[in-house]
Amino acid sequence: MAAVMLVLAFLGFLLPILGLKIIVNILVIIGWILVAGTFILGGVFLLFHNFVADTCVAMDEWVQNPTAHTVLDNILPCVDNATARESSLQSKQVTFQLINVVNQYIGIVANRDFPPYLTRVYYNQSGPLIPFLCNPFDPNLMDRKCVVEEVDLDSARRVWKKYVCEVSANGICSTQGRITPSIYNQMAAAVNVTYGLYRYSPFLVGLQDCTFVRDTFTQIIRENCPGLQRYSKWVYIGLVIVSAAVMLSLIFWVIYARERRHRVYTKQYDAAHHGQEEFKAP
Repeated sequence: MAAVMLVLAFLGFLLPILGLKIIVNILVIIGWILVAGTFILGGVFLLFHNFVADTCVAMDEWVQNPTAHTVLDNILPCVDNATARESSLQSKQVTFQLINVVNQYIGIVANRDFPPYLTRVYYNQSGPLIPFLCNPFDPNLMDRKCVVEEVDLDSARRVWKKYVCEVSANGICSTQGRITPSIYNQMAAAVNVTYGLYRYSPFLVGLQDCTFVRDTFTQIIRENCPGLQRYSKWVYIGLVIVSAAVMLSLIFWVIYARERRHRVYTKQYDAAHHGQEEFKAP
């Protein structure tokens, strides 16, 4: 926009010198349209600058004192820390129990060689033993590390796939394996649920107590707000300056064109008057 205005100003000073009246008039009309548009654009950036400043102030007030009654309270329905901790505890308990159920089935049924007459648990299990699923929490729901013999939640489905047997019409394994396809699907579903709880519950709890929002606001205030306020101010000030400069240029074009036209008429009048006097002199 500034480049176009400067080119227009240069042409506005050059063309009157060359006497191109029609083009000058067209440029004057275009110039006034651009001046009006630039003033409007400057106003838009002024509103944007004020909006950015007010938003950054509101976010900073909320980050500094989230329990106070601020502007953002109505749009950020955060819960208290006790409720958030209780939600986190419940998700850990569900994760711990689900993994225990899967591991109990592996230890009691899948990794045991039962005689055929125990039809409730026998489906011809054979072959290498299935590794247990790593539980990321101990009985006290504290974090624990996996041991070598365990598989983590990420790789459990892939590893267990190797222990699936082919089944006959009556559901008995006809090849070597520790679990049937249907049992594998149930174990994989349990792993999916457990993985979702373990992976995303901290993030959801962070949303619940607004920790995620607080961290995001802090990052925006530190990294984005200063630049947005400074550059938006530069833009609207620059647009106003350019608009004012071109507006003055337009006024000078009109004055210069009128003055030049007046000089031309004066010269023509003087030349005609001088010719009449020379004609009358003899």
